[in-house]
Amino acid sequence: MNYLWAFVVGGGLCVIGQLLIDLTALTPARILVGYVVAGVVLSAAGVYQPLVEFAGAGASVPLLGFGHTLAQGAVRAVELHGLIGVLTGPLAAAAGGITASLLAGFLMALVAHSRDQN
Repeated sequence: MNYLWAFVVGGGLCVIGQLLIDLTALTPARILVGYVVAGVVLSAAGVYQPLVEFAGAGASVPLLGFGHTLAQGAVRAVELHGLIGVLTGPLAAAAGGITASLLAGFLMALVAHSRDQN
């Protein structure tokens, strides 16, 4: 059942993003930023953590989950280190995911042998 809810919630978030692309003049970059900011706002409002507990990876993996991770990292770091935690906490909380994505991108660049599109 966990897999089903992760699929439904994650798929629903993707459908919303696709509808924003298809039905508005928003660029994908603006939608990306909007999703991350929405994750921070929903996390600050206390709404996103119950969704993560319910849907697991369906809510924690998409861009909203990245925003949630940044917000939670800031909150924890402020509790431990004071105001400087606002600057250090978000990146510390997301460091594993950022490192994994950079490493995967580097490995794909080695394998794919990209060419100039012109």
